[in-house]
Amino acid sequence: MLREDLNTFLSDLLTPETFSDYCPNGLQIEGAEQINKIAFAVSATRDSIQKAVALNADTLVVHHGLFWKFHGTRTLTGSFAKRIYPLVQNNINLFAYHLPLDAHPEVGNAAVLGQQINCLQQTPFGDFKGSPTGIKGMLGYPVSAKELCQKLETILDHNVILASPDQEQMIKSIGIITGGANSDWILAQQAGLDAYITGEISEHDWHESKENGIHMFAGGHNATEKGGIVRLMKRVQMQYEIKCVFIDSDNPA
Repeated sequence: MLREDLNTFLSDLLTPETFSDYCPNGLQIEGAEQINKIAFAVSATRDSIQKAVALNADTLVVHHGLFWKFHGTRTLTGSFAKRIYPLVQNNINLFAYHLPLDAHPEVGNAAVLGQQINCLQQTPFGDFKGSPTGIKGMLGYPVSAKELCQKLETILDHNVILASPDQEQMIKSIGIITGGANSDWILAQQAGLDAYITGEISEHDWHESKENGIHMFAGGHNATEKGGIVRLMKRVQMQYEIKCVFIDSDNPA
């Protein structure tokens, strides 16, 4: 397939132009025009890039790309250069989709995790400069906070931190924003939800969420954001019947 065909497909699916993100979404580094093998990963790290090179992939699609507004202008030196150079030297395209992949109602990180825990009636949830960043919905059947924590640990293969007013309380409604949306448990409270799932948790959020009656689950930034990129990979495979591979990370954060 052609790079432009993949670019058009991903742009039409994820609509990055509808988000005011703090990174560029879409094609971040231009490589080969003809694509024969695509690697997918949560983040464009030195490890995932080296593995993409070793796998002879000519394209890498990630959730977390290389360019962020909070980094400002960066020189191509040091560890950053060691990420960039292998992509350029091996003519590998880099596509990255941040908030568009968090929020998508079908292949999004939150939507996929919601499906895995039997969260039904999913609707957009969260607000970053006017755009949703996750989903909310109703569980297929009520479960205790303790039971949901155990289920999440199995699904994510990761330790889950639970801040709960009572672990035996039953949960019916839930909001999900994956990754580093620590403080957005407040949005779950404002929406009248029972619980909130994200990736990271701060010390003060652990106290404040449970003191405000919200069961907050933090399952790891990387772990909660594998589902969307894997689902996106499957959509690309289904659309183009092209060789695809997922590059996992042992990142415990």
